[in-house]
Amino acid sequence: MGFISVYITFPNEQSAKEITDLLIQKKCVACANLFPISSSYWWDAAIVKENEWVSIVKTTTANWTWLKEEINEIHPYDVPCIIKYEVEANDAYEAWIRSSVHSNSN
Repeated sequence: MGFISVYITFPNEQSAKEITDLLIQKKCVACANLFPISSSYWWDAAIVKENEWVSIVKTTTANWTWLKEEINEIHPYDVPCIIKYEVEANDAYEAWIRSSVHSNSN
């Protein structure tokens, strides 16, 4: 059946935890994995190198629009990185994801 895994970058651990906790509390996502990364990117006519945090969240495909709206509303970046991957997993895990989120197809 499948679901989506969404990759989101954050400026720091606190922001990553606060936003992913809120998404879990709202039942927009079932879970989140967080980890530190080192990033290089083009911004304001220069190459920027920074330490960031990443969250990989899992939710249903139906919640994609809701998830993007929630992140864009509260994310500290002007242009947050929100990347969707369509994925599949074992049946029990996919059933757990579906049972752990609310469907909100605004």
